[in-house]
Amino acid sequence: MSMTEEEQIAQLKDWWQRNGKPLLTGGALALALVFGWQAWKQYQTNQAQAGGALYQQLLETTLTPSGQPDAGKVAELAAKLKSEYPGSAYAQYGSLFIAKVAVDSGKLDDAAAELKALVDKPVDATVGELARQRLARVLAAQGKTEEALKLLEGEVAKAWQASREELKGDLLVRLGRSDEAHAAYQKAKDALDEDAAVGGLQMKLDDLAKGDA
Repeated sequence: MSMTEEEQIAQLKDWWQRNGKPLLTGGALALALVFGWQAWKQYQTNQAQAGGALYQQLLETTLTPSGQPDAGKVAELAAKLKSEYPGSAYAQYGSLFIAKVAVDSGKLDDAAAELKALVDKPVDATVGELARQRLARVLAAQGKTEEALKLLEGEVAKAWQASREELKGDLLVRLGRSDEAHAAYQKAKDALDEDAAVGGLQMKLDDLAKGDA
């Protein structure tokens, strides 16, 4: 038996009560997710651009007549990078710059603190290895060569093997461990492409060979 128009409308109302609101809620949620994601991506883009601009300002602190960065400006911009973009690549590369400025100023403790924080929690492998090798050099300059050497133990990506082994060789020379230093320099040389420039590295190997003669 066919339903009357009133019965059809009543069924539609009943269906709407049971299903319409959940469907509307689900549709609204889907729209919110789509627009929310777009807003989040735009926020990330804006954050990256703002962080990049701040990092650029940090680098530009070296644009002085003497070529030496304004220490006060460096501290101000560095603090802003860390507070507004904590854990970001820009903040961590900013820390590498801050450490360099500290070394140039003879503030090795400050440099070591900046670099250790990056070694402990790097934003990526590049920052991690750069910080590790620079921290090793700072520790060696502080007379903590054994500690610096331990920092360079363990596996390392092939792209960083040559620089790490050469640094190990430098530290071993400081400790008077010539045979081990020669082995480290040789590993560094072997890790380089045949057509790579190895002049300085070869000189270190030759100097050790002369010392053994």
